[in-house]
Amino acid sequence: MKPTADSLMKAAREAQKGGKIPPVHLWNPEFCGDLDMEIRRDGTWFYMGTPIGRHALVKLFSSILKLEDGQYFLVTPVEKVGIRVVDKPFVAVDIEAAGAGAEQVISFTTSVEDTVIAGPEHPIRVVRDEEGEPSPYVMVRAGMEALIDRKSFYRLVDLGESHVIDGTDWFGVWSQATFFPIIPVADLDG
Repeated sequence: MKPTADSLMKAAREAQKGGKIPPVHLWNPEFCGDLDMEIRRDGTWFYMGTPIGRHALVKLFSSILKLEDGQYFLVTPVEKVGIRVVDKPFVAVDIEAAGAGAEQVISFTTSVEDTVIAGPEHPIRVVRDEEGEPSPYVMVRAGMEALIDRKSFYRLVDLGESHVIDGTDWFGVWSQATFFPIIPVADLDG
């Protein structure tokens, strides 16, 4: 029998004891096919073309999300279904910072209430498209990233400073004694 959103929801609830994210990294069931579910770039989850309006349900599904070989799956101990993700599965919707310079600590909160502190385990990276528009990301969990939303990216840029890496002057941010480059300073001047 092909898994449904209801069967996945039931299995996710059973696996999510104590409100913690289930150990999906330990689960490797057989692939059961694709589910008509998609996560759009803005973080909205759709099922069969309709937005999933219940935040608790989105949060539950996000807890059983797994990335394997560039593809996203919802997994339980006995089911594994493919879903579509337009960009990244999470969106960082808030940012907090404490300290300054290399002592600064930056934390992000996602739309599904994951909180991560940027640093070696949760790096920040910025990709630019052909027109130079930035798409900033932060690692959330198990190889899955969050797109940093526009307001949070502006706040991140406000925390920035220049730092030389391998002879190039970069504008970027520090968190947990790690510098994350955003753009070469020379590009800011041009």
